[in-house]
Amino acid sequence: MKSSLIHPALALALAAGLAGCGGSDKAEFTVKGTIAGIVYPGAVLTTNGMELAVAPPATPGGVVNFAFPNKLEYGDVYNVQFKTTPDHQRNCGTPANVIPNFTDTAGRLAEINITLQCSVNDYVIGGTVTGLTGSGLQVANGSTGGQGEIAVPTPPSTTPITYSLPARVPYGTSYSVAIIKQPTGQVCTVANGIGVMGEADVTNINITCVAAPS
Repeated sequence: MKSSLIHPALALALAAGLAGCGGSDKAEFTVKGTIAGIVYPGAVLTTNGMELAVAPPATPGGVVNFAFPNKLEYGDVYNVQFKTTPDHQRNCGTPANVIPNFTDTAGRLAEINITLQCSVNDYVIGGTVTGLTGSGLQVANGSTGGQGEIAVPTPPSTTPITYSLPARVPYGTSYSVAIIKQPTGQVCTVANGIGVMGEADVTNINITCVAAPS
């Protein structure tokens, strides 16, 4: 009489075969990545019904690692977006800042590893020049070490003219606008030239020029 019991080794082989044919095991993927440039709090990422708050790095200038709590299955489409950007920051998205989100399909690559970045809001500084008649006036933002220098052209008359420095100033950064070269035959002074950048262009750094003492 033959035994009806299946040999243990054969049973294990059959179980493995069944698991490979329609079993419940499915590949799962964690949506994770890094964000560079986060300076202020307030960032919240979202994808596939999940939200994730992202704090600034412990070390200023460092990169933040993130990972959503729930995994995706093979074939799931994900679209990582900034539900809210960090306070005082913008241009959060791919490193080229061309698109504000990242869309792909789970399983297209071996793992999901997204690279994002943010930059701090920056603004223009400038104002009005009054009384300029001589040539050669040069103005710069001293807080940038001389970068952002501009030569103010002589107006056709004594009509006030507006100017702005080429280098934008990030939020929270100090600026100090100064005359680095006086115009021929004149002395110019700066009003409101020192400050800390807020959330708007600064347009009241006014310059007044008068005849130089003889």
